[in-house]
Amino acid sequence: MKRVGPELKMPDLKNVKVPSFLSDLYHDLADRRLLPLVALILVAIVAVPFLLGESEPESTPPPGVGSGGPANAAPASSLTVVEAQPGLRDYRRRLDHRSPTDPFRQRYTGAPSSGGLPEQSTSTSTSPSGGEGGAPPSSASPGGASTPVEPAPPAPETSPPSGDGGVPTGELRLFTFAADVRISSARTTADGKKEKSEPEVRRGVVPPTALPSPKAQVVTFMGISPKTRKPLFLISDDVEAIFGEGKCLSGSESCQLLEVDEQMPITFVHEPTGTRYKLNVLKVEPVLKGRFED
Repeated sequence: MKRVGPELKMPDLKNVKVPSFLSDLYHDLADRRLLPLVALILVAIVAVPFLLGESEPESTPPPGVGSGGPANAAPASSLTVVEAQPGLRDYRRRLDHRSPTDPFRQRYTGAPSSGGLPEQSTSTSTSPSGGEGGAPPSSASPGGASTPVEPAPPAPETSPPSGDGGVPTGELRLFTFAADVRISSARTTADGKKEKSEPEVRRGVVPPTALPSPKAQVVTFMGISPKTRKPLFLISDDVEAIFGEGKCLSGSESCQLLEVDEQMPITFVHEPTGTRYKLNVLKVEPVLKGRFED
């Protein structure tokens, strides 16, 4: 029998070469023991479309099917209408148990006890019938609710201060800062001799006080600085030079207001007389300056 067409030959599988990346992938999966997992994934990929195609969606009956018809069918959702009750929102009924008070009246008459709250004064109220200790009168409010009215508390009593050091009512006290200043002077006479005076301590120097004296005014004590709490001195125009540690607060060519430290001496040279005055502020403390009646 004569063969029709070209002769077909089976390929030699031994000479078929597998790509290197597939061979490497196969050996890597085999070494890591992942071939069963890859096979399971491939089977799942192939089987899932068939399994999903066999399942049919459940058919739902049409809404009109039934013995009773659409009229007897149960509604999908229901709406409930609740009657509004305005009484729940009425502030007069909601605050009926509270008693109104006047915020501008003094309610505490006694002095607060040590370590506790001030005691509240108690007062008896007179009922409409005339007896004491009855219920407080109530005022009718719109809507039929009655609101109790608390009686006004008595006026506060002012008692004189007890104990030593109490300040009488209507008295004002004025305080200031006083300094203790040590002053010494030295000058050179016409024949070249040096004269020194003994140090003198001025106690309770209050501002404004001229130092060392009103006739030989070198500086004026002005109190303390509100920021640093250090003594302040107003420098006279007759001062030629200043020696010591201090901070000039005012003045460009010559210092006019000087801030000094306690226990730090400052020397001022008085130009008209050529005398050197050394001032040392020992301490500064508040003192009572005066009392005033209101």
